[in-house]
Amino acid sequence: MWKWEAEGEAKAVVVIVHGAMEHHRRYGWLIEMWRLSGFHVVMGDLPGQGMTTRTDRGHIDSFDDYIFEVKDWIQAAYQFNLPVFLIGHSLGGLISVRLLQEERLNIAGVVLSSPCLGLVKPPSKLLNLLSYVLNIVAPQLRLNSGLTIDMATRNEDVREADMNDTLYITKVSVRWYRELIYGIKEAFEKINQIQDVPLFLMQGGDDKIVNKHTVRNWFNLVPLSEKRYKEWPSCYHEIFNEPEREQVFEYAKDFFNSQLKSLGYIV
Repeated sequence: MWKWEAEGEAKAVVVIVHGAMEHHRRYGWLIEMWRLSGFHVVMGDLPGQGMTTRTDRGHIDSFDDYIFEVKDWIQAAYQFNLPVFLIGHSLGGLISVRLLQEERLNIAGVVLSSPCLGLVKPPSKLLNLLSYVLNIVAPQLRLNSGLTIDMATRNEDVREADMNDTLYITKVSVRWYRELIYGIKEAFEKINQIQDVPLFLMQGGDDKIVNKHTVRNWFNLVPLSEKRYKEWPSCYHEIFNEPEREQVFEYAKDFFNSQLKSLGYIV
C-alpha cells in the first residue's frame, strides 16, 4: 500500500479501494484532490491487480482475500490518529460493503461509487453454468472480461491512458468470476449485518457496466441510520473520471466534511 500526506494540516484520512481490472495509478487526480483538501490518503493495489503480481493477474482464490487486504489498509490509516473515511469504487464498493458486513471498524463515513452490486450484461446462462464446472477443474483458466475501455468513462484523456496501460487487466479467471458473483450474493443476503456507518452512494446514470437499478434496490433495502443517494444522469461507470468529476468530488468532500462537523471537528 501507499500513503500520501495532506497539503498542510490534515483533518482526516481517506482509504480508497479501486475497481476491477485497474490499479492505484489511475487515481492520481483523485488522490491529489483529497490531499489539497486536507486529507491524508491510503491506497494499495488489490490482490491480483496492479503491481501486486505479474503471474496471478486477474485471479483470486477467495473474495475474502480482498476483505483482508482492505482491512489492512484501514488499520494503516488508524496510525494517523484521525477520523478515517472509506471510498469504494465498483468492485471496491462491493468489497467495502462486504467488509462492513463481516467486520466492525472505526469508520467515520463511506462513499460508494457505482458499487458492483449487479451487472448490466451478465454472462449467458450457458456460460454461467459452465463456470461452475470450470471453477472446480480449471479455476485459473482466464477468460475475456467482456469490458472495453470506452464502457468505463467518456473522458478521452483517461481512455487514451488506459489504452497504453500495461497494468490494465483484460482477462480474469473463472474463480475470480465465481467469487465476484458470490460477493454480490452475500452483499444482499447479509444486508442486515452491515455496520451502521453514514453512507453516501453515488451512481453513474448511464453506467454501461454496473446495473444501476440493482444498486438502487440494494440502497433502498440497506438498514442504515444515515444514507444518501445521488445519481449523475449522464455519467458512465467511473464517476470520478467523468467530465463532471470536479462536481462529483465536491459532493463527496461535502459529505465527509459534514461527518467531521457532526463529530465535533472544525472544518
